[in-house]
Amino acid sequence: MADEKKEYKTDYRTITIKTTEGSTVQGKVNISPNQRVSELFTIQKGPFVILVDATFGDVTGKTLFINKEHIVWVEPED
Repeated sequence: MADEKKEYKTDYRTITIKTTEGSTVQGKVNISPNQRVSELFTIQKGPFVILVDATFGDVTGKTLFINKEHIVWVEPED
């Protein structure tokens, strides 16, 4: 029986997040093909959103784990 390799595809979308304490963070989230950014908050059950290449204040290029309970709004980039 031949080994089948499952290929994992990434689809990064840039979003901006406003947190409850007033910070604005911009970064990229990895979503599944044909998935909407909103599904990160409605379907996925984990408590965190993972942003890569994140920018906030003078800091850039970081990976952040943001607790969904501390998010006021999210704006996806088109």
